Amino acid sequence: MRPIHRTAIVIAAATTATALAATAAVTAASGAQSGATDEQPSIVEDYSYPGAAQILADYHVQLISGDGHLLITPCPSPVTGVIVVQSSQTVGQQGDGSVCFRVLGTSGHLTLKIPEVFSIRGDGAAAGQGHKLRAELTTDAGQHSTVDVNPSGTTQVGIGTTPPGAATTLLQLDASA
Repeated sequence: MRPIHRTAIVIAAATTATALAATAAVTAASGAQSGATDEQPSIVEDYSYPGAAQILADYHVQLISGDGHLLITPCPSPVTGVIVVQSSQTVGQQGDGSVCFRVLGTSGHLTLKIPEVFSIRGDGAAAGQGHKLRAELTTDAGQHSTVDVNPSGTTQVGIGTTPPGAATTLLQLDASA
């Protein structure tokens, strides 16, 4: 072979090797980037309420988290077998201040925000029926209170009490057997 051809072959081989190395580096880098975006979400449950944004838009109620056993539901007519929260605000599916929840199973937990709540009704249809229910509330001044709700009746809170108390925001509901 002539020296010029040999030099050209060596240069061509070096150029090809450099191009292959650069391509491999770009491929590895893009694989690492796509691997970062293709990672699976954490399997740790954060208990955030599914569909909370849509519920806020439809019911004007902020559902934050729960265990999946205490679910917002349209209020039936007549209202039986559900927990009914009454507010002086325009909340609920009909905007009439009524928000209903159904307990699935023996217990349930829900963290939420419903402003200006004045009564909470248990889900029992008759005396001695219904889930034990505990409600955590707060006032605008930051006074927290916990109320045991009558399982088969209505419990007045905040401005619904006699004499009327301060307006309260419902923060948490806990139901048990």
